Amino acid sequence: MFATGIENSIPTINNGKTRVDQMEACDHYRRWREDFDCIQEIGINYLRYGPPIYKTYLGPGRYDWSFSDVTFAELKRRDITPIVDLCHFGVPDWIGNFQNPDFPQLFAQYAGAFAERYPWVQLYTPINEMFICAVFSAKYGWWNEQLQDDRSFVTALKHIVRANVMGMIEILKRRHDAIFIQSESSEYYHADSPAAIGRAEILNQMRFLSLDLNYGRRVNSDMYEYLLGNGMTKEEYDWFLNHRLKQNCIFGNDYYMLNEHRVFADGHTVAAGETFGYCEITRQYYNRYRLPVMHTETNLWEGPHGDEAVKWLWKEWANVLRLRNVGIPTVGFTWYSLIDQIDWDTALREKNGNVNPLGLFDLDRNIRNVGRAYKQLIADWRDVLPAQSVCLVVPIKKLGEQGEYDDDDAAGRSAANQTMAAE
Repeated sequence: MFATGIENSIPTINNGKTRVDQMEACDHYRRWREDFDCIQEIGINYLRYGPPIYKTYLGPGRYDWSFSDVTFAELKRRDITPIVDLCHFGVPDWIGNFQNPDFPQLFAQYAGAFAERYPWVQLYTPINEMFICAVFSAKYGWWNEQLQDDRSFVTALKHIVRANVMGMIEILKRRHDAIFIQSESSEYYHADSPAAIGRAEILNQMRFLSLDLNYGRRVNSDMYEYLLGNGMTKEEYDWFLNHRLKQNCIFGNDYYMLNEHRVFADGHTVAAGETFGYCEITRQYYNRYRLPVMHTETNLWEGPHGDEAVKWLWKEWANVLRLRNVGIPTVGFTWYSLIDQIDWDTALREKNGNVNPLGLFDLDRNIRNVGRAYKQLIADWRDVLPAQSVCLVVPIKKLGEQGEYDDDDAAGRSAANQTMAAE
């Protein structure tokens, strides 16, 4: 799956008073047809995309599907397969933030309603980058609740991951062969000195928390004490262990230049740049979860020479091929996102209107050098790589191949797939 994305981040800042809407900042609401033209110009068939939840989910049982109806109908007409991103770093004002204990149930209702309305959609990322969302909202104090303590972080994390799992359950009730592609940040913490080893080890365990809970994997004793010491109950922890949906999942991971960190003895961290690289860090995650892999996000600024992003694309693609060559089932690659982004230089903490030249196209919808390079990469490799859908318990079906969704047929396949997964 060669993919890109149209980012639908919508966190709040200024104590919830200001909404940062990436689709609005990049003019997607007005120029969405041009954006879909850009996708087809490059030859991309898979798109990470979703409606802005705060504009769509108006209250319990109340939805405004007007924008989604026209955009998703057009994606279907163009044979562009969406990987539907339902919640990207924020919630509607009426829900508040991720400290709200009602969020999991409310999000599950929203996910179910979406799947009910668009039964032809098979691929989902229910909640994007769960770990980063919890860290930025409740540990760093940057977004949404803007809190900075461990208890708030654990509260946000358990609510976000439980919402993700409950959302998957509701989607599966409507689409039994749905596939969930987690898009989670890949992190690694390098100890600067022997005195920093202990702190680095703790951080390297914490990076797995969202996926451990999501996949129903037992955490180690340190993390168990950390979770229960900061507000998670044993019953809440056991709930995650008893709700495993791995047979319907692809481990999607994101890797950027800032994903590796250097840890110092006093506990502070700085960016380490690309040290291990995508292949080695993904191998660590794969050894832990044993799921098919998809590279779901990467990018780099186009700098003064005009080839910086092109070189990064080539390097990330070489890492993806390396994963496949060593036997790790790898099913997709994504340059994120389609068009330049706004204010990611300050992690969306400020609305400055700064254009970050990260896209395959600029904001005037002119193709960038990396867009041309990605177009050529797709053309070169699309028919060379052997299909690896055999590594999936539940198969991916292209839009043109699935016809009208047959609920009874899917139920039979799901039962067979779950038996295979159990075996």
